[in-house]
Amino acid sequence: MFSGGISCEKATSSKASGGQTVKTRIKEFRARHDLTQEALAKMVGVRRETIVFLEKGKYNPSLKLAYRISRCLDTTIDELFVFEDSDFE
Repeated sequence: MFSGGISCEKATSSKASGGQTVKTRIKEFRARHDLTQEALAKMVGVRRETIVFLEKGKYNPSLKLAYRISRCLDTTIDELFVFEDSDFE
């Protein structure tokens, strides 16, 4: 659990290089703002497919893209993307 009492388990995850798992809650926040994938993509300057891959956990965004998405969804990068490092477990 993290701030706000929302469980990380609801997030989609992907395995990043170096043993890091990245979980994303973009779809959840996008729904809160009643945004389509296409609308969010236009707001942040990427293709809709990029948003699809992010939501499915198949793509790890750059810090710049993560920042733009978090700003558009009125939240923080930490709320949208949770990085878990298995090297420390």
